[in-house]
Amino acid sequence: MRTLFTSDHEWLRIEGDVATIGITDYAQSQLGDVVFVELPRVGRALRKNEVAAVVESVKAASDVYAPISGEVLEVNGELAADPAMINSDAPGKAWFFKLKIVDKDELDGLMDETAYKAHTA
Repeated sequence: MRTLFTSDHEWLRIEGDVATIGITDYAQSQLGDVVFVELPRVGRALRKNEVAAVVESVKAASDVYAPISGEVLEVNGELAADPAMINSDAPGKAWFFKLKIVDKDELDGLMDETAYKAHTA
């Protein structure tokens, strides 16, 4: 398993041909208290950089983009029921959706943890 990051503050946990996707702790700290999450439907085909989900906080609404292309295999129903989970565990239990990876070459442009930390410094 490896974790990658986007400049838009999404994380991807890669396991085989499946990517679990969420927003980073940095992103949730910028949003403030999250009150609503809209997740994609299972079976939806997403293209890289397409809006996949929406997060609303007391401060703002933000789009969550598909960091790679793929088909939505699963969404986090617990997150939809309790969006505040993002504020307590953004890099863990508060994942948004899982994608079946269709083009592993799209992973090449993403950052590892060291590069992401430098990006947010």
